Amino acid sequence: MNTQSKEKGVSIVVPFLNESEGIEIFCKTLDEYQKKVSFPVELVFVDDGSTDDTISKIEAFRFNNINDATIVRFSKNFGSHAALRAGFQIAVYDTCTWLGADLQEPIEFIEIAYDKIQEGYDAVYVDKKSVGTSIGERFFSKTYSWLMRKYAVSTYSSGGTSVIVFNKKIKDYMNANVENNSSVMLQIMDAGFKYCTIHLDFHERSIGKSKWTLKKKIKLFIDSFVSFSFMPIRLVSIIGVMLFFVGLIIGVIAIINKLTNPSVPIGYSTIASLLALGFGVMNISLGIIAEYLWRAYDAARGRPVFIVSETINVKKSE
Repeated sequence: MNTQSKEKGVSIVVPFLNESEGIEIFCKTLDEYQKKVSFPVELVFVDDGSTDDTISKIEAFRFNNINDATIVRFSKNFGSHAALRAGFQIAVYDTCTWLGADLQEPIEFIEIAYDKIQEGYDAVYVDKKSVGTSIGERFFSKTYSWLMRKYAVSTYSSGGTSVIVFNKKIKDYMNANVENNSSVMLQIMDAGFKYCTIHLDFHERSIGKSKWTLKKKIKLFIDSFVSFSFMPIRLVSIIGVMLFFVGLIIGVIAIINKLTNPSVPIGYSTIASLLALGFGVMNISLGIIAEYLWRAYDAARGRPVFIVSETINVKKSE
């Protein structure tokens, strides 16, 4: 873990998983970008359990302009947010951010946000002007953003924040509070630091395959609510109260109907429906409670959020 950081410069954490096809283009793009800015740039590559030759390609690349480049290798796949946290811990500059190896983020945000940090902001949120290309992606992003603002973090952007650039104050806070099964972005937003937002057009992935699967989206959705909102657990109580009154009303109606018309048979189908509904809601409620209990147990065990097996310094061209 880095204990002495440098004030002038930007550390960029690059989490990756099997990005062999595009990693050389990424390295070349960032190396050329260093010539365009007045501050030094550090690259911290974090390998989240890759099984291809991405690491060997990074080691073989010779940077002409970037002086600081490091590879942090995990012992196994721990997830992109764990990779970001590992990168923050060894970053040498006060100002930190992250960048996908697929270059979907417009790299000009780095200089824009760096200037904002120098103006006195603790964090700069980078939002997409257009969110997703398909109807499904836009729907997921808009729904997720609305739920986050409504029930978890009120400062979450309606457009969906993809990247945050932050200063030493937040860097120290994140390194002192390494959370498991949590969102880096929401943790920063929830802390209440001074921030501003910039809006930029993002690029489409041109090389390789996205690792942002439906399974990972669902996990992020669950982690976001369980870690930063009490709404799911309160929803269990609300549903329980609602079902109680629904059952009470149906019971009263059934009694009145039987008293006024004794020939009416007892409603077996109604009872079966209510039982199915009740057991279904009960299982959902137990699942929500179990999510909270699991995270409490996981935190109590104190196991590391990530395990670094190797750190490699990438050589600069002579």
